[in-house]
Parts: sequence; C-alpha cells; structure tokens
Amino acid sequence: MAIITLDELRGTQGALLGLDPGTKTLGLAISDRTRLISSPLHTIKRTKFGADAQSLLTTYDENEASALIVGYPLNMNGTPGPRTQSVKDFCTNLLRLRDIPIFLWDERMSTMAVTRTMISADMSRKKRAENVDKLAASYILQGVLDRLRA
Repeated sequence: MAIITLDELRGTQGALLGLDPGTKTLGLAISDRTRLISSPLHTIKRTKFGADAQSLLTTYDENEASALIVGYPLNMNGTPGPRTQSVKDFCTNLLRLRDIPIFLWDERMSTMAVTRTMISADMSRKKRAENVDKLAASYILQGVLDRLRA
C-alpha cells in the first residue's frame, strides 16, 4: 500500500495504530474502531529493526488495525531534518516486510505537549520517562482522528 494521503486514509475503515518512533523506543497507541478516541498502548524498546518491526506488526494484527499513523518529526520551520529521513527509512523497511497503509503526520511539539501535561499532573520523572512515548503516540494519533472528523 505504501505511504498514503489523508484522502486515502479516509477511505480505510477500522482502528488506527499510532506510532511515535524514537531512537530508543517505539511508542504505540490505538484508536477505537469508530475513530473517535486514541488510547496509549505500550512502548517497544528498540533493539534491531527485524525484532522491532515484528513487535510492531504483531500489535498491528492483534488490534486489527487498518492503517499505521507514524509521527513525522519535521523541524520547527516545517522542513525535513535528519530524523525525518530516519522515519522514512523505517517506514520503507517496514513496507518491505508487509504492505500496509502508512500515513505520516507532523509530530512537532507532541513530546513537549505530553511532557508538559505530565508535569502539570505532578507525575514523577520516572513515571514520565516510562509513559512519554506511548502518550506521544496517542497525542499524534488523536491529532489525525480530529483531522479526519474536520
């Protein structure tokens, strides 16, 4: 299926799996089947691409996802940077393993917004570190869900 557009995403039905791809972890979130709300799932500690991809695809299958929403880390001025290429490479390699619809979503400020929320909730530093990636994935996915309804 490859990288899809927002219109192509609208053409799919069912739950969406959100991914916040970091250098050390992959944060995952899932939407409900009606695509109203996003919920954090879990975090995959990154090891090697094959193992990471298999864990991701297992989660995709277990949740009967219809597309993967991937946080795309653009620079603050909207231009691509080194991390954007890393995310594109990850997606390209994932598509070599399985042909699934992938939608890239601008994730600027997602981790910062989630971290601020956790700090204001007086969450400990350790708790924040354990939860930031899956919460960022949920934040990214919720942005897409809101845009699909707009």
